[in-house]
Amino acid sequence: MTFPFPPGTDEDTPFFVISVAAQLSGLHAQTLRSYDRMGLVSPGRTSGGGRRYSMRDIVLLREVQRLSQEEGVNLAGIKRIIELENEVGALRAKVSELTEQLAQALAAAEHAAASVHASLRRDLVPVRHETALVVWKPNRKR
Repeated sequence: MTFPFPPGTDEDTPFFVISVAAQLSGLHAQTLRSYDRMGLVSPGRTSGGGRRYSMRDIVLLREVQRLSQEEGVNLAGIKRIIELENEVGALRAKVSELTEQLAQALAAAEHAAASVHASLRRDLVPVRHETALVVWKPNRKR
């Protein structure tokens, strides 16, 4: 569902009251309250304690309904699925962050190695390659 967000808001901005969220998700308002108590969907709260749902919450409510009705998953299973999906999302973000850090570290190391090699080339002196055998006999004091 595409929705034109007002300036300064996005899909995580909570601004739907429970009755509108119920209509958009196709669920009853009491079901939304129940899902909130169970921790399936956690809408934002106003200063007075009223629930405010974001577009992401609406999408999640629809997914809960789909898993329950079409896939036959119970609510405990749905909660676990949501937790695992959130964990996978967090891990993917961490992998992406670490991959970027690794790329930056490799680029810095390559740059540093190139600098060292460039500075060494100016200091190199030609050396004659000769083969010589030197025998050393220490003086023995008796």
